[in-house]
Amino acid sequence: MASETYLDFCFVQKKAGTLGAKVYSSFEKIFKRERRLHWYLDEKEENGAEIVVAEVKGISRWGSEEEVIEYLEETAEEDFWNALQGYQFQVLPVKKGCCKSGDS
Repeated sequence: MASETYLDFCFVQKKAGTLGAKVYSSFEKIFKRERRLHWYLDEKEENGAEIVVAEVKGISRWGSEEEVIEYLEETAEEDFWNALQGYQFQVLPVKKGCCKSGDS
């Protein structure tokens, strides 16, 4: 099943200059089978911390937010979980077909 997928993540760690590269590397491993997903990273430093806000969007094979969480629990490594501070997911299954005239 194909779904429109929107995943937002926020990662934070003490300033070391490595968080952006760690997130990028994690995403390469985690999303390597999802060829139709693309990610964007916004990196900043504030109050001695590195912050990476990541947006993942595209078409995936997951049918629900719960499936995404299960996949991440099976796939993501410890560094991912240690830096993760928050997330928001939206998975919208693509419905095939069309409605008849007059249907809403």
